[in-house]
Amino acid sequence: MTTLEQTKALPAGTWTVDIVHSEIGFSVDYMAGTFRGSFSKFTAELADGKLSGTADVSSVQVKDPNLEAHLQTPDFFDAERYPEISFESKRVAREGDKLAIDGEITIKGHTEPVEITGVISDPIDDPYGGTRFGLKAEAKVDRDKFGVSWNNPLPSGEPALSNEVTIIVELQLSKQA
Repeated sequence: MTTLEQTKALPAGTWTVDIVHSEIGFSVDYMAGTFRGSFSKFTAELADGKLSGTADVSSVQVKDPNLEAHLQTPDFFDAERYPEISFESKRVAREGDKLAIDGEITIKGHTEPVEITGVISDPIDDPYGGTRFGLKAEAKVDRDKFGVSWNNPLPSGEPALSNEVTIIVELQLSKQA
C-alpha cells in the first residue's frame, strides 16, 4: 500500500466479536510442512477507533491432545504464568478494503510491536436486526522474541520449527447499542 488513508479506517462506535463466526489461529513451518493451531476462547473489540483482543492460551487447539498439553508448558506459552495473549492497535490505516494496523502484541508477558495487514468489509445489516463487518488479517512474529524458543534439531542440524509464526485472524464484529 502506498498512501493509506487514516479517515474512516474503522467503523465508528463499539463493536464486539461474534465468536461463533470468527477465528484466531497461527501457522508455523515445521519440518517439511506447516503446523497450524487455533484458540477457541478469545475476545476482540473495536471501540473509539482502537482494535483490541485477547486469546486464552489454555484454549489452544491442535490435532493432538499431547501436543496441546505441551503448548501449555514453559517450552511454549507457559499458560500457568501467562494465561493470555493480547493485542492493541496503535494506528489503523485503510485504502479501499485493504487495512494496515500497527499495534502491540504481548505473548508470555513480553510486548513487541507488530504490523498487521488484511482486508475489511463495510458494515452490513444482518438478518437478525444487527449490524456487522468482517476483518481478515495476518501478522508475522518472531516467536523467539517472546521466549517461545523450543525446537528440535533435524539430523542436518537445522531447526525443525521455524521462528517465524503467522498469526491469522478472521473476525466478524457486531455493533453494540
